[in-house]
Amino acid sequence: MHLKGKRAFIAGIGDDQGYGWAIAKALAEAGCEILVGTWTPILKIFTTSYESGKFDASRKLSDGRMMEISKIYALDASFDNPDEVPQDIRENKRYQAASGYTISEVAAQVEKDYGKIDFLVHSLANGPEVKKPLLETSRAGYLAALSASSYSFVSMIAHFGPMLSEGGAILSLTYIASERAVPGYGGGMSSAKAALESDTRTLAFEAGRKWAIRINTISAGPLRSRAARAIGFIDKMIDYSNANAPLQREMTSEDVGNAAVFLLSPAASAITGTTLYVDNGMHAMGVAVDSPALCSEPAHA
Repeated sequence: MHLKGKRAFIAGIGDDQGYGWAIAKALAEAGCEILVGTWTPILKIFTTSYESGKFDASRKLSDGRMMEISKIYALDASFDNPDEVPQDIRENKRYQAASGYTISEVAAQVEKDYGKIDFLVHSLANGPEVKKPLLETSRAGYLAALSASSYSFVSMIAHFGPMLSEGGAILSLTYIASERAVPGYGGGMSSAKAALESDTRTLAFEAGRKWAIRINTISAGPLRSRAARAIGFIDKMIDYSNANAPLQREMTSEDVGNAAVFLLSPAASAITGTTLYVDNGMHAMGVAVDSPALCSEPAHA
């Protein structure tokens, strides 16, 4: 893929481990300029790590160059404009050190700084009660998960869409819990991913007609990222996938990064409104082949 001269804004990168970083790196490999929006409370940590060389090993590209991030923006995708930010958050010292971190403000600043972008990547999600079963999730926790993880996608497209070049593309990340029960992935996050996938189809129509841009989502398999480890059962999910997926190999972040480059590039110019599974085929399985029920001896009459 050759994307020299293209520019991407990637929302949700907080370290060098997750799928967002892998997508940024794959786009950089293809020659794309990278802009990053990182969660406001960790802006200083991320920026310091990047500038101090902590990420240098992960930044190295295949030709020896280092992936460069042209600019890092503070972004809290739970808020569309400054009027929505609660007073306690405004007064939080980590927010006071930043400015213009709501979606509308970041979009306006990106447009002021660069005029146009070609790609928008939504690689963020948050569910404050993700460790709780859905039956124990509060209304506030459920709505917070949908706000940060799915409505943020709608809002970002509404604000960034006008500055995307014609023929540009937008991408988000989803998970199989949107359509299958995954015990342990709670707090309304499964509902948020289902909403994200449904919105992908509707937004693909609306944004396609309005701005001639494409919108897709990748349903990615489990990865040992810092965010996934915080949920608490990622190792078990990886073991389960390795035992039951058609391809018995552990997912890498590069798998998703490469698929993202394809979906964003002109090579996928007729693909929009699609959920692409990048999960070693796990989504295709209906039975766990390592189930004790399949391993037991058949009963004899």
